[in-house]
Amino acid sequence: MTAQLIDGNALSRQLRADVAARVKTLAGRGITPGLAVILVGDNPASQVYVRNKVKACEDTGMHSVLETWPATLSEQDLLARVHALNNDPTIHGILVQLPLPAHIDAQRVIEAISPDKDVDGFHVASAGALMTGLPGFWPCTPHGCMKMLEHIGYDLRGKHAVVIGRSNIVGKPMALMLLQANATVTLCHSATKDLAHHTRQADVIVAAVGKRNVLTADMVKPGAVVIDVGMNRNDEGKLCGDVDFDGVKAVAGWITPVPGGVGPMTITMLLVNTLDAAERSQG
Repeated sequence: MTAQLIDGNALSRQLRADVAARVKTLAGRGITPGLAVILVGDNPASQVYVRNKVKACEDTGMHSVLETWPATLSEQDLLARVHALNNDPTIHGILVQLPLPAHIDAQRVIEAISPDKDVDGFHVASAGALMTGLPGFWPCTPHGCMKMLEHIGYDLRGKHAVVIGRSNIVGKPMALMLLQANATVTLCHSATKDLAHHTRQADVIVAAVGKRNVLTADMVKPGAVVIDVGMNRNDEGKLCGDVDFDGVKAVAGWITPVPGGVGPMTITMLLVNTLDAAERSQG
């Protein structure tokens, strides 16, 4: 068996074309969805991420604002900028790029963002909405994973899904989204005993721990769907995920590549959330 690839780049192009069409419709009513991105410090990876987010906005006809600040920016001044953007009617989504410098309380900054503009889906109000099944913004990476499962027509009802990783950004919301889709969910983490025992029973595995080869071929049930959220570097410096791709693809039924899998979907779902925020602002 050789797994079929779930092409995140191709799916992203489809979804972004739909976003561009919806943006054009809003523009006809005099509304341009706006995203503000705040970058504090000079983290090279963060600089790449925010450039890609801003470009994606512009490519779909959205309005984007990139604010770059030195690492010495005070928490008080950052909070002031967030409050100003909360009150800016041309901005529908606010994203503060993480990580922040050590002297800034990231959670305090996230909670300062209006829930109506929390397009990252990190605010406690967004987390609560997801937990209770109410409308709100879903975190972009797990939301993208769900879109990939939807794209291949995978019915999660009654399936056993295993999520490896319990972060607030991916693992926990991923488990909740799978649960909402009527999967039976096992959430594994660093303290889980015999990880392979759980993954071998899974119909769907989402690996999201940021550790190379956390999932190998002997840990996967034949035909399972494997979603690789990890972003790592191999010994040659090439981008790779959490999954031993070459080994697992010989066992799995479906698999996401790294790069070209979940990564582009994350930015795409940010665009979708921003567009949704703009539409909601108009009632």
